[in-house]
Amino acid sequence: TKWFDIAATAAQRMQETKGIIPNVDYFAAPVLYHLGFPLNIFTNVVASARIVGWSGHIFEQYANNRLIRPRARYTGHRNRTL
Repeated sequence: TKWFDIAATAAQRMQETKGIIPNVDYFAAPVLYHLGFPLNIFTNVVASARIVGWSGHIFEQYANNRLIRPRARYTGHRNRTL
């Protein structure tokens, strides 16, 4: 639990001081380390898990010329006609 405790403490501190919350990849690192994955392939493992999402964004962009950002806060004009 040493590495998880360090990661959780760092995440809590960043949230308290800067309002930044980590994504799931942040907590994947202690798990990968505990499972014995070599440090030099962490980036490859995380990136390979994200390829589906990145591909989805590309298909979405090609279909509508827009990306969906559910957490984004829209601050532009509303109810405009094109």
